[in-house]
Amino acid sequence: MTVVVKLGGSVVTEKDEPETLAEAAIERAARAVANADEGVVVVHGGGSFGHHHATRHSVSRTDGTTDATAVREIHGAMKRLNDAMVEALAAAGVPAVPVHPLSAGTRDADGDLDLPTEQVRTMLDEGFVPVLHGDVIAHAGAGATIVSGDELVVALATGLDADRVGLCSAVPGVLDADDDVIDRIDAFEDVAAVLGGSDAADVTGGMAAKVRTLLALETPASIFALTDLDAFFEGDRPGTLVAGGSGNES
Repeated sequence: MTVVVKLGGSVVTEKDEPETLAEAAIERAARAVANADEGVVVVHGGGSFGHHHATRHSVSRTDGTTDATAVREIHGAMKRLNDAMVEALAAAGVPAVPVHPLSAGTRDADGDLDLPTEQVRTMLDEGFVPVLHGDVIAHAGAGATIVSGDELVVALATGLDADRVGLCSAVPGVLDADDDVIDRIDAFEDVAAVLGGSDAADVTGGMAAKVRTLLALETPASIFALTDLDAFFEGDRPGTLVAGGSGNES
């Protein structure tokens, strides 16, 4: 069984403090991954590392840059965060190895992501836990733009035929107008009125973009809090289930 799990930037960093790790949360997440029985691919968001530099250079998923200095600064920040994540996972006994999207994928002129997944599949087959991250990525006709962790999750889950997908967030799921967790989302129109953005800098679109992206998946995806990460690895579906193309999947 293959599981793709994303650790949100708001979980692993202090998003309002530039380049600040949420060390206790990272250690807790690493222990949960270490206890997983299946093959795991980890993706983490940018949090106060990538988003801070991307905002300063006005780079987003749609607005690109041809400034190589900007690309190096954004990617360098994400590499520092990825190094910290890989080290924490390794300290917990996880055979983690880094995979940097800047060197692995591209966007075409229409903005569609092309992320080959054979290297990740081979890593899994050889017993490693690949660790990818939101990044800056070459974009035909636009220089370089941001690729979000959520986009990577969809590309990996599709390319690897993942059995389960989980997104560990700073909130216990997608919340309705009363701040109650929405159990299931089958279409964006069902929740469009209640989805908003983050107060901290986020160049990838916040929860609304997350839900839109996950609805493209055939595999149902769960959005949940860090406290539910262990339960997710144990086979539960905590938080909000984004069903998307799964149709009547329960």
